[in-house]
Amino acid sequence: MMSNFNEDLKKVLLAGIGAVAVTAEKSKEVVEQLVKKGELTVEQGKVLNEELKHNVAEKLREPLTVDKISKDLEKVNDEELEILKAKIEELQNAKRDTE
Repeated sequence: MMSNFNEDLKKVLLAGIGAVAVTAEKSKEVVEQLVKKGELTVEQGKVLNEELKHNVAEKLREPLTVDKISKDLEKVNDEELEILKAKIEELQNAKRDTE
């Protein structure tokens, strides 16, 4: 029973990390699209991307809790959720291969 809990906890933690990564990537894409459309200058885009990198780095330094990850996952859309599921499966397979 405890083993299943530990595995589930690992999955939740990995999903939280993945959610941060997916959000950062999507945000970067949005900034790049705004630059292409001329709604932001290239310089403004660079500044926003740097701020995004900094914010993601800060987010990753925050301690992860199941509660925080659960709240973050509530904001994930279906496409992002599928990406997270695939990433979790990839990490689990890689871990099994090293055991």
